[in-house]
Amino acid sequence: MGRVLVVRLARLIATLFVVTLLSFLLTSFLPGDPAVALLGDAAGQSPELLEQVREDLGLNRPIPVRYVSWLGDAVRFDLGESYINKGQEVSTTIKQRLPVTAQLAVMAIGIALILAVPFGVIGAYKEGKWEDSATSAAAQVALSVPNFITGIFLIWLFAVKLDLLPASNWNRISNKGLSANLKTAILPATALATTQMAIFSRLIRADMIATLKENYILSARAKGLSDRYILMRHALRPSSLSLMTIVGINFGALLGGTVVIETLFAIPGLGYRLINAINQRDILVIQGITVFVAVVYVVINTIVDLLYAVVDPRIRRS
Repeated sequence: MGRVLVVRLARLIATLFVVTLLSFLLTSFLPGDPAVALLGDAAGQSPELLEQVREDLGLNRPIPVRYVSWLGDAVRFDLGESYINKGQEVSTTIKQRLPVTAQLAVMAIGIALILAVPFGVIGAYKEGKWEDSATSAAAQVALSVPNFITGIFLIWLFAVKLDLLPASNWNRISNKGLSANLKTAILPATALATTQMAIFSRLIRADMIATLKENYILSARAKGLSDRYILMRHALRPSSLSLMTIVGINFGALLGGTVVIETLFAIPGLGYRLINAINQRDILVIQGITVFVAVVYVVINTIVDLLYAVVDPRIRRS
């Protein structure tokens, strides 16, 4: 097991290096000039000033030199300062906005799992029957409707028609308390959860159908164990390996993929700040948020790989 951990750690470090390098290069080659975005109309009127700003920002240095300098600072979580908002550190921006996006992602995954697990189990247990058709149809509808359409519908129903929940804004737990926070978080989290629920339920159904045909399941039935005990005790755990992978991947994706929902509900998260930085050509903010999300994505998937041995004894023994 120790050798496996060393190999995974070495692979993680190599992957993180490649991820940071690619993220840095891709953001460096984005169209537009940060110095021009910073100066505005003055950039065309004073080429000398434009050149001086480029020099001050280090944009005239070769890309390999800039990457090595940036990486050395990034290891200490010093991601530089925003070009546009002077004095605003990128690491501080991430620290302030990460809890918002992370809460949305956790709530979305939680809501999706609460709905997906029973839907997937019922679909597998009742394969080919009306229960299976109903759950599969519900998953198909949820998978077909974009998140922002679901968000608009939820705003219309719960904010406009029923006047139960706010249509936008965000209340932090530290400022307004948990109740006020959940009122602003439940609609966007539900909008994000619908697609995740559909993916999770279809995955659980497919894996559990295969698991229920295994010999040890037939043996458990021959012993007279109840169907509920067999489904939840013997079939669900080995059927959750693919689910664990997808949950890890989707959680990482949600950290950087909630732009539309955060914009729709006016939520001050990472995605909303990232899209603003792209519009402003704020390169260091783009690089910082992109690399942070990518690193979290890679780390989560490494943790999921290691958890396989905990969930499935067969993998642990091998």
